[in-house]
Amino acid sequence: MAMNAVWLKLEDSNLADTLRKASAELDGAEGEVLLDFSSVHRIDASALRSIEALAATAHDKGVKVALRGVNVSIYKVLKLARLDPQFSFLT
Repeated sequence: MAMNAVWLKLEDSNLADTLRKASAELDGAEGEVLLDFSSVHRIDASALRSIEALAATAHDKGVKVALRGVNVSIYKVLKLARLDPQFSFLT
């Protein structure tokens, strides 16, 4: 089976909406989804809920999610929310 990677570049504005759209795109994804956080400086509660839902959906569908360019403060939030084991982190 061929593995296709889906790549999405995220921005601070409408982060929660973009994450919800990424979660919806997991239906067609096989293999891995790469989310580029290099332009994201902070994560609010709504975006945190969206990324938590995305992680749950990816787990259910067997899709791996990689996060690229995550800054230290966002990583700390993901760690405190105990979401960090559900993602792979790329530099």
